[in-house]
Amino acid sequence: MTLNREGSTKTVGLLPGERMDDLLTQELKIIQSSEVFSFSLDAVLLARFAGVPPRGRVLDLCTGNGVVPLLLSTRTGARIEGIEIQPRLADMARRSVACNGLEDRIYIIEGNLKELPALHGSDAYDAITVNPPYKPVGTGEHKGNLHQAMARHELGCTLEEVTAACARLVKPGGRVSMVHRPSRLAEILGAMSRYRLEPKRIRFVHSRVNAEANMVLIEASLGGKPEVRLLPPLIVYEGEDRQYTQELLDIFYGRKAELGDEGQREEGGE
Repeated sequence: MTLNREGSTKTVGLLPGERMDDLLTQELKIIQSSEVFSFSLDAVLLARFAGVPPRGRVLDLCTGNGVVPLLLSTRTGARIEGIEIQPRLADMARRSVACNGLEDRIYIIEGNLKELPALHGSDAYDAITVNPPYKPVGTGEHKGNLHQAMARHELGCTLEEVTAACARLVKPGGRVSMVHRPSRLAEILGAMSRYRLEPKRIRFVHSRVNAEANMVLIEASLGGKPEVRLLPPLIVYEGEDRQYTQELLDIFYGRKAELGDEGQREEGGE
């Protein structure tokens, strides 16, 4: 028995090996399992960084267990859809949505993102988020757990296919937000250019102030004018005891629903 956001109770069954976790402090719950790939910091940052409209239609590609749609529901009143190719993860996402009483706002689709444009048509969404597999097929080890392998490696979709789907599904001028690895930034920008997705905001994430970036957040606009803003770096840890920085704590504990770029605005950014 769990509490939804209106305070009423709803019973959602857990399968063997599953657990019900708190999703930060947003009065949200999420079903997770050590047998599949659980959400991590990159998904949380994507959900806070992405530009989303107050109303309209938002799509999350590679949604996994639904963490990004759940977090986006705290920032927008738009209809949110998530697509996931793995049946087990799609089922977990649906039950997490039901647990939180959000069935009238979040809709989980089980399917292949490459087929979505043919089913839903072009220019269908005001904003798209995606946390795709980071590693190309043929790099690293991906034997064993298929759920984890598909989350890490491009077994179900490539970066090119993800970018093409985003460009077909988002409306002209709509936003596409992605989290990925900095080592593939040149590929990402090249793919976006081929599909008329113009990068507008880029923010690098560093584990410590003197460390190389290990994540990059990118927001692009379909058919936008060439103008990109490089935002201040986001630092995860500080101090010898590796405590989260204040910005990360604000994001995790709900004091900051949006991963903003106030410092850039103060310097005259749009």
